[in-house]
Amino acid sequence: AKSPLVGKTLSEADDLAEEHDAILLGLIRGDRRIEHGHRKEVVQEGDVLVLETGPDALSAVHTALKLHPADLVKKRQKEAALPKTESGEISLTEAVVLPKSEIIGRTLEMLRLRRRHGVNLLAVSRQGQPFRGRLREFKFRAGDVLLLEGDPERVPSVIGSIGCLPLAERGLQIQRQRQGLLAIGIFVAAVAAASVGIVSLPAAFAAAVALMVVINIMPVREIYDAVDWPVIVLLGAMIPVGGALEASGATAMVANGLVDISTGLPAWAILTMVLVVTMTLSDIMNNAATAVVMAPISVGIATQLSVNPDSFLMAVAIGASCAFLTPIGHQNNTLILGPGGYKFGDYWRMGLPLEIIVIAVSVPMLLWVWPL
Repeated sequence: AKSPLVGKTLSEADDLAEEHDAILLGLIRGDRRIEHGHRKEVVQEGDVLVLETGPDALSAVHTALKLHPADLVKKRQKEAALPKTESGEISLTEAVVLPKSEIIGRTLEMLRLRRRHGVNLLAVSRQGQPFRGRLREFKFRAGDVLLLEGDPERVPSVIGSIGCLPLAERGLQIQRQRQGLLAIGIFVAAVAAASVGIVSLPAAFAAAVALMVVINIMPVREIYDAVDWPVIVLLGAMIPVGGALEASGATAMVANGLVDISTGLPAWAILTMVLVVTMTLSDIMNNAATAVVMAPISVGIATQLSVNPDSFLMAVAIGASCAFLTPIGHQNNTLILGPGGYKFGDYWRMGLPLEIIVIAVSVPMLLWVWPL
C-alpha cells in the first residue's frame, strides 16, 4: 500500500508524523541527504525517511504511515559517503529553562520549534531525571534541561529567544544500564573489602578499576582522561614546598609572626585566625596545596602557644575544604562553573555567607572535640 507521506512536502509530512508522536528529521534520496529545513521538498516513493520517535510508538508509526524499515547498514554506509548539508553541521546543544522564560507552562506542540525556528527538541530532563513520555505533551518548567538539535549558527539565537540559557558543551554518552549496575556493584564490593580490613582502601580501589578495565566497563583512555593531571603535578610541586618551608625555618617565622600579631588574644581567637587564613588561601590556591603549606605553620603556632596541635590541624583541614569564594578554590566549584553558566562574582555572593557559617559552626566544634 502507498504511504500517505508520498506526494506531501516535508512540512506536511512532518505534521503527519507529529500526529503519531514522531519527528521527521529529514530524508535520504539516492546520494542526497535532505534536511528538514527544506520544507517544500516533496516526499517520493523509495525515499529513506529519518524519524525520531520512542520505542513504544515505533510500531504504530510504521503501521499508520505505511513505512518499511530500511537496511541500517546500507543506510549508514550511504550517509557516511554523503557531502555536508547546505546549511552546514548539525549540533546538539543543552539549554536550561530560565525562571522568566516564555515557554514555561507551554508544550512542544504549542511552541512549534521545528516550524518556526528549524530546531528539534530531542529530549528533556527534569531534576536530573529524563522525561520518557510524549514530548509533544510535556509542559515546560523553570530548571528543565532541553537537548536541542539544529544548525550550530541558529541554535544559540533560538535558545535566547525562548528564554533559555545554553549549558557548556560536553560529550554525550549513551547510558548502558547493565554495565552501570555492574560498576556500582564493583565499587560497593571494594568499599566493603576495605571496611572489613581485607585490603587497604587504595588497593581495593585500584583492584576495582583494574577489574572494570578487564571486563570492558571502562576503557583505558576514559580512565586516563578522567585523571586531573594538573592537580597531580601541582601536588607533586607543592609537597616539597611544605618541606622546604619547614627545613628553612620559614614555617617557624610565619608562625611566630602570626603569634606576635595576635598577642593578647585567647587561643580560640588564634585558632579562628588560622581557619580564616586557610580558607582565604584555599580560595586562590588548590585546596590540597593549601593544606600542605598551612599544616606545618599551624603546628608551629600550636607549639608557640603550648596548646594541642590537633585542633589547629583540623582547622586547616576544614578551611582548605571550604573554599566557596572562587571557582578555582575547589574542583567542585570548577565543575559547576560551565554547566551552571555562573560568573566569577556569583561565587563570592553565595560563598561569603557560607564561609561565615562554616567559621561560626567549626570553631565551637573544634574546641569541643579537640580541646586546647
